[in-house]
Amino acid sequence: MTNIKTIYKTYYMTTRILADVAASITELKANPMKVATSAYGEPVAVLNRNEPAFYCVPAEAYEMMMDRLEDLELLAIAKEREPEESLSVNIDEL
Repeated sequence: MTNIKTIYKTYYMTTRILADVAASITELKANPMKVATSAYGEPVAVLNRNEPAFYCVPAEAYEMMMDRLEDLELLAIAKEREPEESLSVNIDEL
């Protein structure tokens, strides 16, 4: 007996690819630098059987994402502490 999830996945599932450039794992294995440079600094979706397996992201873009993530984490901490009562402190007391 066929499972309804199997039917749905087989016939109706579409895949969202979050990159403008895609390459197969075979292409990546054959020449990784060619795949990376062909995207001109943009992420590359690496596909396995036409499904995204992972994204190849240039170092500069990855560093920007990590910086942005850190900024968002610090913002969340600041917003969490915002309602706390502030204290007046003299610089000489520090």
